[in-house]
Amino acid sequence: MTIALKSASAGSRALLYVSLAAVIEGFDLQAAGIAAPKIGPAFQMTPQQMGLFFSSATFGLMFGALAGGYTADRWGRRAGLVIALVAFGIASIATVLATSVEMLIALRFITGVGLGGALPNLVSIASEAVGPDRKGRAVAIMYAGMPLGAAVASLVALLDLHGGDWRSIFLVGGILPLLLVPFIYAGLPPLKMMASTAERKTPWTEVFRPDAMVTTVLLWSAFFLGLMVVYLLMNWLPQLLVAQGFSRSEASLALILYSLGGTVGSLIGGRVLDGSQRVAAIGASFAFVAAALAMLGLLPPALATMLVTVTLVGVGVLCVQSILYGIAPQCYPSEIRGTGVGVVVAVGRLGSMAGPLLAGVLVAQGSTPADVMLLLVPIILACGLGTLALVARRFRPALA
Repeated sequence: MTIALKSASAGSRALLYVSLAAVIEGFDLQAAGIAAPKIGPAFQMTPQQMGLFFSSATFGLMFGALAGGYTADRWGRRAGLVIALVAFGIASIATVLATSVEMLIALRFITGVGLGGALPNLVSIASEAVGPDRKGRAVAIMYAGMPLGAAVASLVALLDLHGGDWRSIFLVGGILPLLLVPFIYAGLPPLKMMASTAERKTPWTEVFRPDAMVTTVLLWSAFFLGLMVVYLLMNWLPQLLVAQGFSRSEASLALILYSLGGTVGSLIGGRVLDGSQRVAAIGASFAFVAAALAMLGLLPPALATMLVTVTLVGVGVLCVQSILYGIAPQCYPSEIRGTGVGVVVAVGRLGSMAGPLLAGVLVAQGSTPADVMLLLVPIILACGLGTLALVARRFRPALA
């Protein structure tokens, strides 16, 4: 049960739409961080309330991924993506009208549900838009939009293009997905609904069937560890750099370079996954990430060196994450692909919560920025081992 794209142009159009949606998603994921310096004082938020404001979206992402994946298999990829875009678009716009902290937190949770629901559909559509020899690259092109959107959002904050008005960030982040909805609805074909009760049960029972559990657990582990590193860096990199003596503007510039490097790395990851020597190339990619993280922890805190190293870290970290997103839809047959990817993404979101929490604990205990970076080295290597085991199993007929 795949999207019946009847021509190369239809596949390219589908890939363009999901890439634009990914850029918007990356922008919206960063929106709360950009708005925080203004929205906190405006609502007189305590640190605990600010923490709830941030974490509510993360919880929403997890539930949204589960719902979005099931929707993709039950009603079709197009319907699942449209529902998700409308949900986080309306919730983001409604945030502008919030009159209390409780409303802000609730609306941010709903925004997270929409953002989370979009991703399994984006991955599935990108994977199904091309032939079997280009699936990794297609997913990578889509996924590259997310760090690109995050970089745009960070640049808006650095240059103060929003004029210090936190409402404009959420307004733009809400209007963009709603503008994209008509194009997606008109440009993507629908999927037929499942016809029987037995078929409706298939996604969950198939994802957790005994002979698929090894693959599923490997995917869970790799996504958990990979997103743990991604989100630890995304949330803590500026603070860690400031602790090393860099200014806040220099740290903000580093975060933009990290995201831009991630855009390039995502594209590289797709080519690595589709290459003829994928096992060696994937192993080398993870070794590169480990080396870049070690360099960031050990090299002296000189501005030029730091900016180059942070860019390399972004290239490597998002390269290997792109590889994982490219593998995930290929591990499940099309009729359960949305659900399978949704569960994997939801588990990965647990890693995205664990990463920043781990950094917070380490810093509170007196760990230096170098200590934090060096701790990430064995984590990313463990992720690499799981990914290589996953690639080895990927060619088993039962999981093809």
